[in-house]
Amino acid sequence: MGDNAEVLGGAARTAADAVLDRWQRDPHALVQVLRETQAVTHYLPRPLLAHIAGALGLTLAHVEGVAGFYRFFHTRPVGGTRLLFSDNITDRMLGSEALLAQLCARLGVVPGEVDAQGLFSVDRCSCTGLCDQGPALLVNHHQVITRLDAARVDALADLLLAGTPVEQWPAAWFAGVDGVQRADLLLSGLAADAPTLPAVLARSPQALLDGVARSGLRGRGGAGFPTARKWQACRDAAGDLRVVVCNADEGEPGTFKDRVLLAVHADAVFDGMTVAARAIGAQQGFVYLRGEYRFLLPQLEEVLARRRAQGLLGRDACGVAGFDFNIAIHLGAGAYVCGEESALIESLEGKRGTPRIRPPFPVQAGYLGRPTVVNNVETFCAVAHIARRGGAWWAGIGTAQSTGTKIHSVSGDCARPGLYEYPLGTTIAQILADCGAGDVQAVQVGGPSGACVPASEFNRAIAFEDVPSAGAFMVFDRTRDLFEVARHFARFFAHESCGLCTPCRVGTELVVRRLDKLAHARGAGRASAFDIERLLDLDTVLHSGTHCGLGASACNPLRDTMRHFGDAYAQRSTAPQFQPDVDLDAELSSARRVTGRTDAGAHLHTDTPA
Repeated sequence: MGDNAEVLGGAARTAADAVLDRWQRDPHALVQVLRETQAVTHYLPRPLLAHIAGALGLTLAHVEGVAGFYRFFHTRPVGGTRLLFSDNITDRMLGSEALLAQLCARLGVVPGEVDAQGLFSVDRCSCTGLCDQGPALLVNHHQVITRLDAARVDALADLLLAGTPVEQWPAAWFAGVDGVQRADLLLSGLAADAPTLPAVLARSPQALLDGVARSGLRGRGGAGFPTARKWQACRDAAGDLRVVVCNADEGEPGTFKDRVLLAVHADAVFDGMTVAARAIGAQQGFVYLRGEYRFLLPQLEEVLARRRAQGLLGRDACGVAGFDFNIAIHLGAGAYVCGEESALIESLEGKRGTPRIRPPFPVQAGYLGRPTVVNNVETFCAVAHIARRGGAWWAGIGTAQSTGTKIHSVSGDCARPGLYEYPLGTTIAQILADCGAGDVQAVQVGGPSGACVPASEFNRAIAFEDVPSAGAFMVFDRTRDLFEVARHFARFFAHESCGLCTPCRVGTELVVRRLDKLAHARGAGRASAFDIERLLDLDTVLHSGTHCGLGASACNPLRDTMRHFGDAYAQRSTAPQFQPDVDLDAELSSARRVTGRTDAGAHLHTDTPA
């Protein structure tokens, strides 16, 4: 875009003004304004951020803080074409790192840097939500290429070097599949003869709430909080304006079920949101869509436009007098922590996505201080089915404590990755048999923040009373090193920490450093039992002293793999006593150069030769 003067006086400022007008210069829409502006300008230099700040009545410090918080915002120049390889563990298992190196070698770039002409840049992102179709990458944050291999990477490099526009790349590269392997209720869609949404909403709000209560439905985002109890608390909270938010920011590595539900069953999701709005008395709805799912936005906007035209949204929605409910879509910008409901609300309000101190809870004071219900995509989809077929029907599926079905995103070492929907209470062994997994040593259930289950426990059931799950189901056969899996997850948590609290900001980095020492010391005898003890100490600090659930769960993979696969750590900690992970004498070398000292006294150990 040129220098700063050009940015302020040229097309970038004009583009920003158009975006600002489209969002009515609403400061709460800051994240959306930055996202849409960057789509035109490629990056967000400081003068442009200052212009946006002035237009929204915000301080430059606030706008810069928001722009610097989200991974998909760039405050320095990036390539005209930006490629982000998924760095999820299952993509690595499929060879993504070798493919990344191959592409960088062909293009003559280093990951994270821009080529000399400013044409392209290549980097990593935590996960693309396409784990069943990996290795995968994002193009300019809104297009995906799946099933990468060496031939496809070579062809991609040829197109980039030739300057071929993305619009002219092979369409087959961008053709993802839904990957549904076993559909039960939600993945099969609403029955054709099911009651219409207007017929459902003809019931009283309390009747709708009572139906959800009878179902025993618990939130499908991982916490498992009873849905009806959350809705009732929001309905009973003080205030005239209420909000319904669909959390479609499924950033947990290994999870991709919400992507498919939104792509194939968006109407059911919007139905569930509308039922929730009627039950609690909400006027406003938001879908907070994961930034990596930008490619779904046009399709979802079309569905919403059709529903407005059909009278299912808007003034007197579904023919219910006084029920004025509408839904808007806000896109995230690459922040895993925004999967936490209060951090998501902060982002909706145009702020950094840092979790709030609770209480008050969102049902009491959420979006703009209004009582707010936040549920995830799968939960709202389930509500749409329950509203048609009744709470007792849903309660008759699954177990007494875990009613209904659960969708699992299966990836890793199996013949048939994809989506599998089962009644809750289904065993891990059953899922492994169905997906064609053999010689399995462990399954990571619920993503990195979930549980690592060893082969000896595959008879356990996926249920809130046994092994709860947010949806990820990553399979590791006996060729995998579970220490390296835990180390990868540790890097993920350190990378995604919002930095708000010291235990998480510093603790996750210390965990990575300690694990790196164990990894690099393998066979060198430098790591000891002391290093294992320090990891356990860090686990205690993080689990009990962090501000939100990200930090509290950051050591879950470490704790589980140490318990079940302790040999992987023991063989890396064979030194008889503690040894520092840095060469302290070598660290003094720069001081010796500055001072010109060469004597023995300039060394850490006086017996070290000069």
